[in-house]
Amino acid sequence: MRFSLIIFVVLLAILSLTLAQVSYEDCCLRYVSGVKKSTKKMVTSYRRQEMDGGCNIPAIVFKLKRGRQFCADPRQKWVVELMYKVNRKGDRTDKRKVITRQ
Repeated sequence: MRFSLIIFVVLLAILSLTLAQVSYEDCCLRYVSGVKKSTKKMVTSYRRQEMDGGCNIPAIVFKLKRGRQFCADPRQKWVVELMYKVNRKGDRTDKRKVITRQ
């Protein structure tokens, strides 16, 4: 009886540890210092990472065409400029879609 109770407690502890590892957030832990022009051209979108939960630094997460991502410091000038370019590119794409549908 005691042996089966010990095994049950150990299995329960292992299960809870494995479930806890799955619940990690997709957070940036550090910034890139800079990127090449060719990489900047591949950026399709971005999202903001705030300091909450498990994320301990504010960051801008840029997404590239093939699904890759990189994290940048939102206070850097090149990051703000790249965000502006991505926004402008998105606006132009939306206008083209509207024009072609009419």
